[in-house]
Amino acid sequence: MTMNSVTQISKNAMDIKISPRLAKNVRRNIKERIIEFILMLAALSAVATTFAIVAILLYESLGFFKTVSLVEFFTATEWTPLFEDAHYGIMPLVSGTLTTSAIALAVAVPVGTIGAIYLSEFASHKAREIVKPILELLVGVPTVVFGYFALLFVTPMLQKIFPELPGFNMLSAGIVMGVMIVPYIASVAEDAMRAVPMSMREGSYAMGATRFQTAIRVVTPAAVSGIVAAYILAISRAVGETMVVAVAAGQQPNLTFNPMDSAATITAYIVQVAMGDLPHASIGYQSIFAAGLVLMVMTLFFNIIGHIVRKKYREQY
Repeated sequence: MTMNSVTQISKNAMDIKISPRLAKNVRRNIKERIIEFILMLAALSAVATTFAIVAILLYESLGFFKTVSLVEFFTATEWTPLFEDAHYGIMPLVSGTLTTSAIALAVAVPVGTIGAIYLSEFASHKAREIVKPILELLVGVPTVVFGYFALLFVTPMLQKIFPELPGFNMLSAGIVMGVMIVPYIASVAEDAMRAVPMSMREGSYAMGATRFQTAIRVVTPAAVSGIVAAYILAISRAVGETMVVAVAAGQQPNLTFNPMDSAATITAYIVQVAMGDLPHASIGYQSIFAAGLVLMVMTLFFNIIGHIVRKKYREQY
């Protein structure tokens, strides 16, 4: 092949034009790559934020545990890190957190589950479109409003039944927390139930089952993984609730599981101390992060249990 032939072929190749369709496909692929990169950054930002929170909690908590031993932290029965005679037993805060959360779940789990069954299996389309948005409006109410509702309305009502009930107590805080997290359970559980194939309901009806029997014995077991996910979400919400317990439970770190008593939770303590003027490296300041680390471990534990249960009982259709 001569040099002239090579030159001619090069000129012909330069004269070839890219078709409009090919150019359009190239532009579309570039746009998709850019969008994919942006979505990846958004996902990684959430992961990076989580790691940053954990890193800060661990770093500040290590300074706390250089002064306070783990044995004292988990076995002592007094929590007074800001007093002159300081004690650093986290158990009073843990007992308050677990008690208020248990009361909240005792209210929210049955009410939310029953509401989900009604919305999924018994409510008409019109009733569902009215009830569900109204139910979910509870999510938009500020939690501090729920706190004062518990203090000024629920507690006086309970005092008519239990005259010895103090003004600040875990019972009213837990009940209002339960009302507050009902929409989380009802909404997520109802979505899980509606995802169950209609063929399973029709098969149950064909075997002579009633509507109630189908809802309880067919739909609910089939949607158990989604229902458990709703419960775990509710537990995490109850354990991490701040303002209701800060306003209505009394913020007194007492080691008690009696719902009639006043108590403090981990989140209420964090709010109480964070509003003060504490030196950055002081033991009182670092106690906030130690308490937050315990709260994170508790929430992580409940989420792991929920993941195991969902994985074990998950149904695919």
